[in-house]
Amino acid sequence: MAAASRLMRRPVVSAALSWLAARYIRLVWITGRWQVENTDIADRMIADGTPFIACFWHGRMLMIPNAWKYSARMSILISHHRDGIFISRTLAHLGIGTIAGSSSRGGAGALVSMVRALKRGEYMGITPDGPRGPRMRAAPGAATAARLSGAVLLPVSYSATRRRVLGSWDRFVVPLPFSRGIIRVGAPIEVPRETDESGLEAVRQKLEVDLI
Repeated sequence: MAAASRLMRRPVVSAALSWLAARYIRLVWITGRWQVENTDIADRMIADGTPFIACFWHGRMLMIPNAWKYSARMSILISHHRDGIFISRTLAHLGIGTIAGSSSRGGAGALVSMVRALKRGEYMGITPDGPRGPRMRAAPGAATAARLSGAVLLPVSYSATRRRVLGSWDRFVVPLPFSRGIIRVGAPIEVPRETDESGLEAVRQKLEVDLI
């Protein structure tokens, strides 16, 4: 395990593996029978220029890029950790940008960057339980960013008939090629600018429920 970790630190190895990971995501999508439920919600927001923050659990992020049009200007909040760097490189191969930070560590600067990106007309993605959990417990960062930017929260998740669940803290779900899968976009959650702290907590709890 330590040897694999040291190997991942090598830029050339990390770059090669991120390219392979992006190709794997494409392979799973192309060979599988995937259905996207409520895709019209995200498509309509993209067409209208309505800003949104796509929210998905850390363990369910692999197939999320397929939930919306690749032409959308999308950035995903990624941690400063080595895993975050690898994910950032993988997303770059898929045409998706990243913002360094997290909902817990380095969050203040990341929050400012998120709000600026949303106000520029970009769309954001965030794992409310990242980067280190607790698993499926939402931090308040997404709700706060939505209140400050005027964006709505968009819960997104997926499942697949053929998959592997890793032994990581987030129980990361890896769909296999030739799977039948579903990506579900939930109803938008609005966070008015005048929302107080108790209101933000209610939004956080609702997001948590909608993602489970």
